[in-house]
Amino acid sequence: MNIDLIRKYNVPGPRYTSYPTVPYWSKEGINPKEWKSTLTRAFQESRDEGISLYIHLPFCESLCTFCGCHKKITKRHEVEDPYIKTVLKEWKLYTELLPGTPKIKEIHLGGGTPTFFSTGNLERLIEGVLSKAELAENYGFSFEGHPNNTTKEHLQTLYDLGFRRVSYGVQDYDPKVQLAINRIQPFENVKRVHDWSKEIGYTSINHDLVFGLPHQNLEGIENTINKTNELRPDRIAFYSYAHVPWMKGNGQRGFNEADIPKDDEKRALYELGKRMFYDQDYVEIGMDHFALKSDSLYQAMQNGTLHRNFMGYTAGATKVMIGLGMSAISDSWYSFAQNEKDLKDYEARVEAGKLPVFRGHLLDHSDLMIRRQILNIMCRFETEWEGSDQDFREIKDRLSGLEEDGLVEIAGRKVSVTEKGIPFVRNACMAFDMKLHERTPEKPTFSKTV
Repeated sequence: MNIDLIRKYNVPGPRYTSYPTVPYWSKEGINPKEWKSTLTRAFQESRDEGISLYIHLPFCESLCTFCGCHKKITKRHEVEDPYIKTVLKEWKLYTELLPGTPKIKEIHLGGGTPTFFSTGNLERLIEGVLSKAELAENYGFSFEGHPNNTTKEHLQTLYDLGFRRVSYGVQDYDPKVQLAINRIQPFENVKRVHDWSKEIGYTSINHDLVFGLPHQNLEGIENTINKTNELRPDRIAFYSYAHVPWMKGNGQRGFNEADIPKDDEKRALYELGKRMFYDQDYVEIGMDHFALKSDSLYQAMQNGTLHRNFMGYTAGATKVMIGLGMSAISDSWYSFAQNEKDLKDYEARVEAGKLPVFRGHLLDHSDLMIRRQILNIMCRFETEWEGSDQDFREIKDRLSGLEEDGLVEIAGRKVSVTEKGIPFVRNACMAFDMKLHERTPEKPTFSKTV
């Protein structure tokens, strides 16, 4: 990896799980009528395709200091029952709004820690959701499991409910790193739940690893990946640690700035990991992801159906994604809507019989066009510009440095990210991001791109 390129392009930038990105959503937000209208429109347009459901289960028993997710730290498990009841009430509000019985193509349980919840409550949640819906052909259910508290009963119960994909948050096996991020988790715990998952019949097991964490070094990353390769998960997410300590309540003050690998040092961790994954026959998928050729994520990349949304990369695209639970984000393709982030506010809105949306964005024609361009780059590493010549001249100007450095190629209106340029795919997307160039953030907003 060219150190000069890292230093040149390692700037704050979005991860593009949406366009426009959340900081650039309309300040006026979205009113309930607009959200309901765009949702029903998209639902009718994609009735045969089905919808995705993201269900946010926010509770964790302890705080991981690298985490920027919306969560509630508690050891009081009596919070489970009222939360499940509220989520099911929210789902009922949506099923009453939608013009027909929803057909579910995907369910993903995220958090927080979904396996904080008892098997009985998870069963009640999923059965409650499915009681008001149909299943699409070739549906896929997945959940995030914490290796320390996922039991064999959790895995069996969710498997019996139709779940076939599970993702385990591993992060790193170095005890010093684990202590710094408050995530003490021995290899034996990960191996136990991984082996249970294979024994029960899960067809896609993912391990989340993170590079750039405090105290990480090449020797530690090599050890972590060697241990990961012992288990040979079907997918590996190798995320760049997003250091955003200015975000209120994200807990990223548990270590010193000097403990965090910087720029070229951090990128060296990624390059080592990437080589080791390649040596084990993993293929790079989009940004941050690797998969075996037998996995559906690789197959989706090959047949052009790979998609990216607020859940990350997914093998099956749906126009409608409904987010249930505190802070969850919904996507109708034509608009975004985010639920209340505060648990009490979320519960109060639902109890009042209202969708708990507190902000959102209605996409205009330009937003929709650029959204397609950025999705193409993030999922296929190429796109063909659909807009005006003047806008494309500006985009080419912003891409000129990347082109000179061999990171992108431009032929006519087609822009392609080269193999050398894949680590800089976020920078390529930023060239298309009209809103980013119209208004520079006034305060720290995004993590570094490399």
